[in-house]
Amino acid sequence: MRFTVQQIAQSLGAEVAGDVALEITGANEPALAGADDLALAMAPKYAESLAQGQARAALVWDGADWQSMGLKAAIFVSRPRMAMAGVTSMMDPGQSFGPGRHPMSAIDPTAVLGENVSVGPFTVIGPRTRIGANSIIGPNCVIGADVVIGVDALMRDSNSIGARVRIGDRFRTQPGARIGGDGFSFVTPEVSGAENVRKTLGDQGDAKAQSWLRIHSLGAVLIGDDVEIGTNCTIDNGTIRDTEIGDGTKLDNQVHIGHNTRIGKDCLLCGQCGISGSVEIGNNVVLGGQCGAVDNIFIGDGVIAAGGSKILSNVPAGRVLMGYPAVKMELHTDMYKAQRRLPRVMRDIEALKKAVSKPDAKS
Repeated sequence: MRFTVQQIAQSLGAEVAGDVALEITGANEPALAGADDLALAMAPKYAESLAQGQARAALVWDGADWQSMGLKAAIFVSRPRMAMAGVTSMMDPGQSFGPGRHPMSAIDPTAVLGENVSVGPFTVIGPRTRIGANSIIGPNCVIGADVVIGVDALMRDSNSIGARVRIGDRFRTQPGARIGGDGFSFVTPEVSGAENVRKTLGDQGDAKAQSWLRIHSLGAVLIGDDVEIGTNCTIDNGTIRDTEIGDGTKLDNQVHIGHNTRIGKDCLLCGQCGISGSVEIGNNVVLGGQCGAVDNIFIGDGVIAAGGSKILSNVPAGRVLMGYPAVKMELHTDMYKAQRRLPRVMRDIEALKKAVSKPDAKS
């Protein structure tokens, strides 16, 4: 793919200067950029490293003296990460999945595939499934019975979608995503020790050891439009109603969503988050890496939780959390500072104890 500097600037809605007819074939870091690369030098700290590469054109910050940096053309951007989103979208070469239905795929005759759907080798598509136009289903995927997937989906290799899952438009998955597995839901014939512990917060009572019986998953998974699912994510079916993922929500790698959980719109769940069953998550929630949420709680709109936070109780809208158990970030910061002072405080206490325990030499 080749683009002129002018074409790139127009796609970004950005100002441009210099030789706008220069052709660009890729993007790179300033020090590694070749003559046909667009260098991503969007902050003053990257100016010196431009000299280490061979770039003739670059994305630069507003007001940059691009000519003094030896460039022949410059595109000025005020929000670097937005500019990166645009440039990487233009220049993404994709996975080179071939068009049409591979002869080594297995598609049930009752399945309905829209126009220009690509199906890779060793992929299985079940009965009565419907896949929207212009979708790409990579190799080694398994899509169960009665699944509905909207238009313009892109499913990478080795994905699996369980029966009755419904997915909106422009769905995107990374390798190994698993959607529609059974929920982790079991029960004992009599009250178990685990149930007693939940009630008493410590005492198992006189519950006896028992075998666990499965509660089957009659629900499925409902996913909205513009949702992206990372590598090796797992999303469980609901027990009776569907597990739900709202429009625009993005899940990073190795995120787990338990049965019956409902996640709102435009949420961001970072790597290795674990959400238990029956959690209600609002809109525009951001959970940092390795966050966890206990079952049967709600997390309000706009909540942000720092990485590693463990959410054990309901969270009101707009709160910023940190820690284990998760508390307000400013409170956790105070607690952390106090914890670091504990050794010194203990030394002071020991010194005071020795001082008051010595008899007064004058008495």
